[in-house]
Amino acid sequence: MHALAASVAALALVTAPTLAVPAATKADPCAKFAGQAFVVPADALACLKSFPFNETLRQNVLSNIAGVFDFFTFEDFYLNSPPPFQESTTNIRADIARINRTHFETDFDFNKAVYDFTTQLNDGHTRWFPSCYTSFQNLLPAPMATLEENGVQNVFVVPDLLDFVPLVGTGFTDHFAQIGFNWQRLVGAKVLEIEGKDPYAYADLIASTQSGNYLDHGVRVNSVFSSYRISGTDFSQRFGDIAGPQFPNQDTLTVKLITVNSTRPETVEIPYLANYVGAPFTDQASLSVNLHWEANCAANDATNGQDLRTVLNNAKRATPKRARASIIDASQKNAVGLPGPFVPTAPPVDGSTGVIKSFILPDNKTGVMFVGSFEGDFNQFQADTVAAMQDFKTSGVSRLLIDLTNNGGGFVCLGQFLHQFLAGSQIGYPGFQSTSRANPLAQKILAADIALGNNNQITFYSPDNWAFLNDTQMPLTNNYNNPDVVLRTNGVADPTSQRFHDVCTPFSVPIPTTPQFNLKNVAIVSNGNCASTCAMFSTLMFERHQTKTAIFGGKPGEQVQYKGMAGNQVLEWVDLDDEIKTAGVKSDPLAPPDLLVNANMRHNWRTAWSFLNERVPIAYESELPQFRFPYTKDTYNNPQALWTFAASKLFD
Repeated sequence: MHALAASVAALALVTAPTLAVPAATKADPCAKFAGQAFVVPADALACLKSFPFNETLRQNVLSNIAGVFDFFTFEDFYLNSPPPFQESTTNIRADIARINRTHFETDFDFNKAVYDFTTQLNDGHTRWFPSCYTSFQNLLPAPMATLEENGVQNVFVVPDLLDFVPLVGTGFTDHFAQIGFNWQRLVGAKVLEIEGKDPYAYADLIASTQSGNYLDHGVRVNSVFSSYRISGTDFSQRFGDIAGPQFPNQDTLTVKLITVNSTRPETVEIPYLANYVGAPFTDQASLSVNLHWEANCAANDATNGQDLRTVLNNAKRATPKRARASIIDASQKNAVGLPGPFVPTAPPVDGSTGVIKSFILPDNKTGVMFVGSFEGDFNQFQADTVAAMQDFKTSGVSRLLIDLTNNGGGFVCLGQFLHQFLAGSQIGYPGFQSTSRANPLAQKILAADIALGNNNQITFYSPDNWAFLNDTQMPLTNNYNNPDVVLRTNGVADPTSQRFHDVCTPFSVPIPTTPQFNLKNVAIVSNGNCASTCAMFSTLMFERHQTKTAIFGGKPGEQVQYKGMAGNQVLEWVDLDDEIKTAGVKSDPLAPPDLLVNANMRHNWRTAWSFLNERVPIAYESELPQFRFPYTKDTYNNPQALWTFAASKLFD
């Protein structure tokens, strides 16, 4: 354990803190909006800042975070991040020490500092999410997009504003009517400045300080703007990070613009309105901040892990634990549908009720699979893939376009499944070589799992989760951390596990021996916001089969990688704590303490090594798309229009 982790662990308490909370009076800032879905940002922030700073909580949180970072596979890369990812260079332990000695007035200020520090690592797998303070999303009634018009790219208020904003609900639109703000007149306006900056410079600022999630700056710029996606199993439109920031700490956005049918620049103060998406609380006279704390902030039964030996009967568990690699997009909490005029009109083919939406374009030659995520029903994803492919074949489709726009990842094995199903079982192992850190506590966890006979139904450390590089599944007795392998990064020697493969097969459907389509007739499109399992899938297709890949959007003249952040497996805090407790080593002084607050310190637990260069993690292998296209007013929120355009450019 690092020295700071040990010092803060010694200070952490194991009992719930006593907070000096104000009584329920008219001054109670949280009672002011109890039961309301939409809140003026200043009122929301006053509530969040009403919790006093508590040193016990700081020591508990920093002790937990420092211990989790011992398992973070990319920690040493941050000391000097390689180009083109230099923006993410930082000393993680120095950052924790800085936060530990900083004076904070409120608990919110402390948590915001931790949130910002982890967000600016630009690894969506490794972030601090305090539920107490992520219970709002600020929304601007003027989302923006970067669009090309007459051969020139500029930033515009989205042209579908009149269709999109009302989908947020009358509680949102009525507020602006009541304060006399006419957001409707901003539809399609050309943006000249934002907060006194060139709009692309402001986009760069937000990408550098607020967006997070993706290592590549160019990908984060695309996150700043509005775009289409699949949320759950429905078409949706994202506000973007300018119009939908996480915290209600900005009341207005000053924008210089030219409205449609005008030539006169004007400066508009556009007000934000915060959407409350936390746990409900009442507006009764007895309401106090403490009730809000209990509803949203205090640790609950789901916050920390448990000894799964005591709560699960191995014989009754149908399947092993399934590895996930995904980001958390806070905007999913209040996802807004894609306006009806822009939902694809091509009839969907079979297998389109889940996270995959598949269509045949009007040319009758091009099949489209819009893979919204790798989440959802594990077996249905596979069955839907088979159904779509069969429908494509029956209909005479000869080329396949895969859309990965805003795909946040999901089950690791589903990415490998889709790769192997498209390329055929002849390719052999469909994933990457993988490793985890072999720090002293990790070595104790694995050794204990082996001694206890823990298997892949209750732990991820158990050897039967993994296969040797010849694809033979490891026996339960194989200690892949002994001997460890020393990985040297930026001058730091880090004990690392031996290399291994995922165990994903057999899949629940038969895998064709040969490709379903000539792989020269398969292409991938996205906005680069393709994370985790999505990034692994697209990298496998690119590195192993040279699949044509096109990125839409981004800042003119600035490079955009075709993938977002690519790890190999994410553990939420509760998952890591499950591993520690199930191995019986929670009492070890190296073990992070249980959280006293309702929060999650997730981390990238495994590294995937590039197929092209197995000394480099795919996350740090710079790979640019072969094609780059700007969005237009016809394609930025219209999937079928984008697919039709892409098919005309990517296929002969």
